[in-house]
Amino acid sequence: MVSPGAKGWINKYFDLIEKQHFSLQLDCPPDMEVDHFLHLTFSHSGIIFGYPSELIFATQLDDSKWTFEEKLKLLLFESHLFVYKTIKKVEKVDKDDFIDSMLSFYGKHNSYSITKIFTFLLKESKDEKLENIFSKRVGIKTHLLDKHLWLNYISNVFVYLDVILYTDYLKHEGAFSNYTDLAMDALTAISISAFSSGYVEEREKDLFKIFLASASLPEDKKEKALNQFKGGAYFEDLSSNIHKKWLFKRFLLDVSALTVLSNNKVVSAEKLFLLELCDFLNISREELQDTRVIVGGFVLNNNKKVSFLKSSSSYEKMFSSLSRRWIKILGRNKDKLANELKQSKELIYLIKKSTLQELTKDEKELVKTQFLGIVKSMPSLAIFMLPGGALLLPLVLKIIPDLIPSSFRENEIDKE
Repeated sequence: MVSPGAKGWINKYFDLIEKQHFSLQLDCPPDMEVDHFLHLTFSHSGIIFGYPSELIFATQLDDSKWTFEEKLKLLLFESHLFVYKTIKKVEKVDKDDFIDSMLSFYGKHNSYSITKIFTFLLKESKDEKLENIFSKRVGIKTHLLDKHLWLNYISNVFVYLDVILYTDYLKHEGAFSNYTDLAMDALTAISISAFSSGYVEEREKDLFKIFLASASLPEDKKEKALNQFKGGAYFEDLSSNIHKKWLFKRFLLDVSALTVLSNNKVVSAEKLFLLELCDFLNISREELQDTRVIVGGFVLNNNKKVSFLKSSSSYEKMFSSLSRRWIKILGRNKDKLANELKQSKELIYLIKKSTLQELTKDEKELVKTQFLGIVKSMPSLAIFMLPGGALLLPLVLKIIPDLIPSSFRENEIDKE
């Protein structure tokens, strides 16, 4: 299979496509805007937060022996491939054209790590050049210890900026936006978010350090970003160019919500800040709700894979906070929900099983399909139909048995 840690993995990846081990068939629905489709797919994969939750195409590959960086490397590669296929609207990807496009893109990239590496790749093949570039992009250097939450949590979060820039690059036929400018705007947004409650907590400081290390900026820009974080930032410090790129605006909202949620509690000032940020970015309140679902679901769905969350109360705090909210929402619909659930003994069995052990991939897909079919008739549960809404299912499935236990007793399935 593919080994992203060894040479030749890009060629091997395309070879597996030719041999039909997996497909690149993932098309934008006709009623959805392309940028929204891209963002939805990226949020499911984890690339937005620099965490490889799930590959986009090669989901059947066995990645159990891959390192974290190898998983992120392949996810970054697939994210670019997904953008290429979606923007160019091609049924079959031309490997050579894609690689040429990537090398041309990164040749104009002004990340500090990329500008230095190109001078050492003169004798490499095109495939090898691209593999080296991806290796350089996913790695970060930081003095933070592994015990900190965000070091294990997101690693190089700014790899997603590459994806945003490549999307813009293809849309505008080779025109290239300045990576450094986008990275500085993102760091400014994080600074504003950290100060939104009136004070900055230690975890928010650690989070900023990881973002700063991920940005791969020259020393003078690093110093400027660090001084801004120490002194505080305002909306006016963001550049006017951010309004021209929807994917980048959504990224700023996503990372701002992540920063606010980093201490597992959201005070009223932080809630107000997120609303004001939406207004400033001209983003709808519905998209803010979508972001809350994506960020909260991402934390909940990856808690077993993130070392800090395994050994702390952070997961329990977030789970408890979201649980209280969803108990109220589901409680208002519990009678109708119970009646709907009675029609599917298989769904009830899987819900009960999910509270005790991890469901298989096929079981999760079955639960998602059946549950989404049920909530279509309940307006107050329409959030599950939003992009990323299904990310909250693990939480909801744990709440349902306690919320409507009588219905589950009536539908108990014999063990035999």
